[in-house]
Parts: sequence; C-alpha cells; structure tokens
Amino acid sequence: MINNKFIAIEGIEGSGKTESCKIIYNILKNYGIKNILIVREPGGTSIAEKIRKIIISFNKNEKLNKKTELFLIYASRIQLVETIIKPALKKGYIVIGDRHDLSSLAYQGGGLGIDLNIIRTLKKIAIDNFSPSLTIYLDIDPIIGLQRIKSRKYLDRIENKDISFFINTRNSYLKLIKNNPKIVTINTSQKKSIVQNHLELIIKKWIKEQTVYNGIRG
Repeated sequence: MINNKFIAIEGIEGSGKTESCKIIYNILKNYGIKNILIVREPGGTSIAEKIRKIIISFNKNEKLNKKTELFLIYASRIQLVETIIKPALKKGYIVIGDRHDLSSLAYQGGGLGIDLNIIRTLKKIAIDNFSPSLTIYLDIDPIIGLQRIKSRKYLDRIENKDISFFINTRNSYLKLIKNNPKIVTINTSQKKSIVQNHLELIIKKWIKEQTVYNGIRG
C-alpha cells in the first residue's frame, strides 16, 4: 500500500480546488487508505492562519507590497511544511494540499510580475527541494472561475483582484506546467461529474504507478 506521499491541487479561484481535495480524499479512502490529511495554503497551522489573514484581508490604511505578500506566503508555507506536512509524511500519511509552491510562481510571479528567479531562490531558502509527488492543475477560464465565486458571501483581497490579474496568473500556470510529467491537468469548466471521473482516473493511475514503483524497489 502506498503511503507518505504529497499531492498538491492547483488552480485559480473558482477552479474547484477545495472540492477536488475532498473528492480525492474519498477516492483514497475507497482504496483502503486510512491515513489521509488535507491541508491548505496559505494557512494550515495556528501561526500560518494568522499570516493568511494578513494576506487576504483588506487594509484601508496601508497597501500590501507585492514582495511583502510573497515573503508572507513563504513564511506561512514554511510553518505548514515543517510542522504539519513533513511530520505527517513521516508517519505514513498521504497529504493532500489545497495549493503549494506552484501557486507562488503563478500568482506572485505571473499575477504580480515578480521575477521568477527571486521566487525560486526564496523557495530554495524556505523549503529547499521539497515538492509534491503529484500535482493536479485545475484549469478554468478566469471569467468562468470568477463567476462561480460571486455567490460567496465574502470575497477576500485576492478574490477581488481585476480579471487581468487572473488571466496573467492562469497564463503563468499554463507555461509552468508545460512538459512537466509530475503535473496533470483537468479542465474544470466541465460538469462536476466529468471532473470527478477524471480525478478518479488520475488517482487510480497514480496509485498503480506508485505500487509498481514501490514493488520494484522492494
């Protein structure tokens, strides 16, 4: 049985990340995997959640500098990786992450225009070579994604950004995932049932690959 693996779910607002994490959780449960943990970024620990509030909240008196946002994201990520994810992986858990490092390259890189070399350098300092075993990118047209979240009672600072921000972020995602064998893409503008079927196929194939790999090594 597979264990101690990290799966990251990526995508812009309205792409269905949170729901997909729950679907994957249930798929893994159906395969008899008991130790599964879902985490989110930014956040996931007491300290990281406080940082999250700073990142997503509006501040009338002071604008959050884009580099400050980047550093706060990584401060939150360090807390989550070091105090929750790594210990869980050592205990044999499969961890499902609602966002991870690819988000920084897409959002703060593509969306805010920060040099990707700066982000990659910061990533190396913060979490070194730590990365997911599998990343699932949920692709959606920003117009459709933003329409989906309009029904929410409250939209945070990030969700309220201009459509151009999300277009740039999505374009950045598409460039970053190109030709990366560890990243699988799903078009989530489709019906939920179709998306769920795609998730099931991806996880089933991934489990088979991990089982074969572990068997060869063993």
